[in-house]
Amino acid sequence: MDVQPGLLSEPRRRRILEWLQEEGSARVRDLAAAFQVSEATIRQDLERLEAEGQVTREHGGAYLNTVPQQVGALALQHSENMEQKRRIGALAASLVADGETLILDAGSTTTEVALRLRERRELTVITPALNIALILGAVPGFAVHMPGGQFKAPTLSLSGDASVEYFGRIFAGKLFLATAGVGLDSGLTYPSFADLQLKQAMIRAAARVYLVADSTKIDKPAFTRLGSLEVVHALLTDSGISDRDAQAFERRGIDVLVAA
Repeated sequence: MDVQPGLLSEPRRRRILEWLQEEGSARVRDLAAAFQVSEATIRQDLERLEAEGQVTREHGGAYLNTVPQQVGALALQHSENMEQKRRIGALAASLVADGETLILDAGSTTTEVALRLRERRELTVITPALNIALILGAVPGFAVHMPGGQFKAPTLSLSGDASVEYFGRIFAGKLFLATAGVGLDSGLTYPSFADLQLKQAMIRAAARVYLVADSTKIDKPAFTRLGSLEVVHALLTDSGISDRDAQAFERRGIDVLVAA
């Protein structure tokens, strides 16, 4: 897994905010180690984010201001590009047949997949996402399973060693995987370290991996790198993808499916 050290102050603060939007909170020492700057520099960054109304500082760290309301409403942090995500969700759901066993990653796009799977029958769904479990757990005939782990408020999901161990014991036909960024050179990227091992475990547990990512995430890498694109069998995206990018992914052996 790779990171982006040595960022200037404004890009670094943006990455720190993305980290908090993924994790909900963070410790100063962890951020300093990840961004390879001093703790004093991180404290200054957090002071700036607090002045902007984004976070609240506490002893040794900070937390995202929107978390209490977001969790109370069972809402996800990222709600941009929802029309594209709905179309991707419909396309993904069309690839699932009755009676299948599949893994749904946490995220706003995978939530759209879940909403459209309610028309299927006799599915077995494994997911770390509490909101997805609530959506599909109410469908008669569905079997919904969740790992153990630590609750992550912004993604309404479970993570940590217990989750990783759980996915090491199962096998599914399909995984619908979320990402923060995807590129031919950068591979799959995410805002923080926390879920990298979990995502790797989900990938190993599935026969076929479908990456669900709207076109704004293409060639816009996030802070940490999961790995290369070799683990992905198909990219499900929207019509905003350029012909050049689509052809480049296809040349790498990745099927590109565009949601109408």
